[in-house]
This record gives sequence, C-alpha cells and structure tokens, in this order.
Amino acid sequence: MGIVTPIIAWLTARGTTKNVLLIAETVIVMMLVGSHIWLRKRFIQLRRSNNLRDMDDAYYYDLIRAKLEHELVSDYGAVADGHLQVYASEVPRLSVMLVQALLEARSQPQRVLASDLTTDPGLLTRRREYLAANRQLLQAGGTINRLYIAYERDLVREDYARSLLQLIDHQREMGVTCGLAVRDRLRADQAVDVIIISAAAALVEDEQGDADYTRGRSTVHFKGVGRWITRFESAWGNGADSAAAALRTYENTARPLLGSAWDDIRIRQTVDTL
Repeated sequence: MGIVTPIIAWLTARGTTKNVLLIAETVIVMMLVGSHIWLRKRFIQLRRSNNLRDMDDAYYYDLIRAKLEHELVSDYGAVADGHLQVYASEVPRLSVMLVQALLEARSQPQRVLASDLTTDPGLLTRRREYLAANRQLLQAGGTINRLYIAYERDLVREDYARSLLQLIDHQREMGVTCGLAVRDRLRADQAVDVIIISAAAALVEDEQGDADYTRGRSTVHFKGVGRWITRFESAWGNGADSAAAALRTYENTARPLLGSAWDDIRIRQTVDTL
C-alpha cells in the first residue's frame, strides 16, 4: 500500500510540486522496501517469543534463550568469515551435510578428495550415514579419491593389514578410488585428515575422534580450499609413484600372505619400497 497509494496519487494529481513530492515519497518507500528485503536475505531472522508471561519462569526462559542465541550468533559469525569449528558428534553430522550439499548445489567438479589418518581401519566402516552420502554421490556420477595414510609399524602387522584391506574392498565396491601412503614419509602438511568437497569446502580434522565421536574437533574452511587440494595432490602423486600404485604394491604382497602364513620380513621389505 505504501508503494501503490502514492503512485495512484501521482498519476491522478495535478501540480508540479505535488508530483515531485509524490515521486520522492515513492522512491523513498521503494528504497525502504528494497533495504528490508536485502536485510532479510543477508541476516538471520530470530523469531521472538510472543509472550514471555506464557513461560512458567519467564526470567529463566529468557536467560536460556539469550545464551542459545549467543551461541548461534557466535557460530554464524565464524561461518560468515568462511570458517566453522565443530566438536564431537557434530563432526560426522556435518561431513554428511557437506557431501549432500555438493549434490544439491551441483558444484563442479562433483568430486570428493579425502585423506584419512588410518590408525583404526574399521572406524570408517561404522559411519553408516557418511558412507550412505558417499554412495549417493557416486551413484549420481560423482567421484571420490580416498588416501589412507598409515604408519609403517602398522602396515607390517597382520591384523592391521587384514582390517585395512577389508575396508578397501568395501570402498571399491562403492566405486571409491583408493590409495595408500606411509605416514612416516610424508611431510607434516601432507599427513592431514581432510575431506575436500569439490573446490568449495575442506573439513579438516584438528583432533582425532574416537569410535563414537564423543571427542574430536574439526574445522570447515570455505575459502582457501585450493591449498588443501594442492596438499592432497602432492601426497597422492602420479603414475608409478602414485598412492594408487603404492596400494597395489602393498596388496600384491599382503593379500597372498593373509591367505597363507604371514611373513614379517617379506611384508617389511615391501613396505620399505612404498
């Protein structure tokens, strides 16, 4: 009505001054409406309680509401800056959200690059929601390259090798391209636990989580993602020196040994060549 009324008056009125004033009023109202629309799109709108007196303890409720709003605004400030820290059980939930958002946004490339500090190969097989999101991406035509980063002392253990190769078999069945790197031989900036979503986001695990994610801390970076891609690609390598080739070399020795008698000397010699 604030826009329509002065327009009607402007079209029907007579007199130069009145017309000028009506034009100015129309422009001002339109600017206010435009500003209101811009603010609604740019800022979070927090709905207020209709009546504090409806609460059994209004003061207590208002205090809790203020604390929750403060936490929300603090987190949103970090997101607005391009970074977000998440803790414990929020980490796997956010990793699922990042993969699903890649499908929704149709960002290019439809690709995930992931490096995993694989101290417990069975850990990933228990994250069902994350695996389901991975499978959905692959079925939609996306790609996933996953680099398993393991200590040399672990790779020569029979129980570790069995668990790792079972995990890799499961990943390959989904369509994931797998690679292997020896953690002892990587630079510190390469030996990181990170999930890179297209060229849009990087979820970096700052503190390793446990099986149930009762602890752990990660940071999502929405800018500067290129440097994480560069680190991943340098650790993945190319050709005969690639992580995929290293995994094939390890498998060619470990799989036959798992089917017969484990030979510590032979597997150690193979790991030394990786």
